[in-house]
Amino acid sequence: MPSKKGTQFYCSECGYESSKWFGQCPACKAWNTAVEAPETKAASVHGVVSRQSASRLTHHPVRITEVRRDESERKTTGIGELDRVLGGGIVKGSLVLVGGDPGIGKSTLLLQMCRNLAENGENVLYVSGEESLQQIRMRAERLGAFSDRLSLFCETNLSDIREAIEETKPAVVIIDSIQTMYCEEVTSAPGSIAQVREATGILMQLAKGLDTSVFVVGHVTKEGVVAGPRMLEHMVDTVLYFEGDRSAAYRILRSVKNRFGSTNEIGVFEMEEDGLQEVANPSEYMLSGRSETASGNVVVCLAEGTRPMLVEVQALVCDSNFGLPRRTASGADYNRVNLLMAVMEKRARIHLGGQDAYVNVAGGLKAAEPGLDLGIVTAIASSYANKVADPDTVVFGEVGLSGEVRAVAMPQQRVNEAAKLGFKRVIMPAVSVRKVKAPEGIRLIGVKNISQAVGEI
Repeated sequence: MPSKKGTQFYCSECGYESSKWFGQCPACKAWNTAVEAPETKAASVHGVVSRQSASRLTHHPVRITEVRRDESERKTTGIGELDRVLGGGIVKGSLVLVGGDPGIGKSTLLLQMCRNLAENGENVLYVSGEESLQQIRMRAERLGAFSDRLSLFCETNLSDIREAIEETKPAVVIIDSIQTMYCEEVTSAPGSIAQVREATGILMQLAKGLDTSVFVVGHVTKEGVVAGPRMLEHMVDTVLYFEGDRSAAYRILRSVKNRFGSTNEIGVFEMEEDGLQEVANPSEYMLSGRSETASGNVVVCLAEGTRPMLVEVQALVCDSNFGLPRRTASGADYNRVNLLMAVMEKRARIHLGGQDAYVNVAGGLKAAEPGLDLGIVTAIASSYANKVADPDTVVFGEVGLSGEVRAVAMPQQRVNEAAKLGFKRVIMPAVSVRKVKAPEGIRLIGVKNISQAVGEI
């Protein structure tokens, strides 16, 4: 396909650009990701000058030992779960991307954060390209009283937004959302790849140059990823994703990238009439309402970042009415469930070839942690035998293809979490038992393979 004059083709996954259309991206090898966009002007809005006009360097290379480390404290948001996910608070000059499904609570959480920061004496600027001033005020009244240190600005032109930020010099800026912002120097429509990339670059320079922390709200596609080029996630310092069903009462905020803290941290919130409220004890919240008399229910201790969390794994195994058994997994990896069932067929002699199997992580939590393996195996075995698993037992461990139970991270923290909620037994990998100090009132049972685990549960 010949390229049009003044047109570039961009890869929507990695941001690779070419003057000609391509079927497979030469950089990331993804297929059918070429998006046509008008070519940007040679003089970039980032203020990049040509080599001929640059007479001398304004910055010189610096030895790493000569760089002064900024020991300034982080700004606390007043929301403990958000501070945990951010790594302890807001870092000065950071650029944070917040994504999630529509209506899940991104703007509500950021507005609550703005209220807490303003009450602590910080100047905050909330820039909205989707709502009017009256709409934001109506939403704010539902959350409570606000300080006059919070300023609202409804604008989508990045030139005007830049001037407002440079004039007011706020400590924190909220951009809601990046897909509505546009730069006059780029001729494509707002939300296009070129506009999103240019807008993010301008906001990144403002954040680093003015030491202002910028939070950017990003729309997501139907696949659940942030709309626009994947380069957007590479440019920012932190990427936070809201997970959960809008019809459910709780929300999970997960950190998938963080230059200033650990990744895969999660924060748990509950949606109420006056906004998002923190869930101080997620384990107790996730286990509320569980059945202790039904087969196929097993409590598993997961490790999300630095936090252990107890969840209930449910399995339902029944005779298949068709020649091809049906397998369904909700909250767990479907391929992983099929693999574990094959291991049970081969190593534990549990014949599941003619059985339909349904596996669910109660509460809607999406878990991909290796410690979930043993919980899935024992839950399937419990439902297959139609025998109730011990309700006072917690399990965790990774299962290999030979049926062996392997060690997982943070065994001591997992055992402590089980003891805190009153469980009496923990079935865990045998190699981890000697490394764990058993709390008072709890018994540790080490297993080497899935046959031992099924017998113990």
